Amino acid sequence: QVRLVESGGGLVQAGGSLTLSCAASGTFFSINTFGWYRQAPGNQRELVARVSSDGSTNYADSVKGRFTISRDTPRNTVYLQMNDLKPEDTARYYCNADVFHVSRTTLPHWGQGTQVTVSS
Repeated sequence: QVRLVESGGGLVQAGGSLTLSCAASGTFFSINTFGWYRQAPGNQRELVARVSSDGSTNYADSVKGRFTISRDTPRNTVYLQMNDLKPEDTARYYCNADVFHVSRTTLPHWGQGTQVTVSS
């Protein structure tokens, strides 16, 4: 079983900052890619940022220059530093991990999400 637990969401004013964390626990071999996704009411879930096992990252155009994703591989934890937040960043943010299991299969896992609300 793999469990992803997010934390760090909340209410912030426009221009403010938040840092999200996601810790993976359970029995597995390693985590290949960590990602943060978000979903606002009435919208599809969209990729925000992703970091691979080699440290390479990619971001949605809407967050480039404002958000930074990083990972602590030994702690199986991923972070999302969000600066200069805008009302349109309001959404539920979900952690995703592509987990390499001891069975030698790679499967995606999701957290329950954490709410980020940005007031204008």
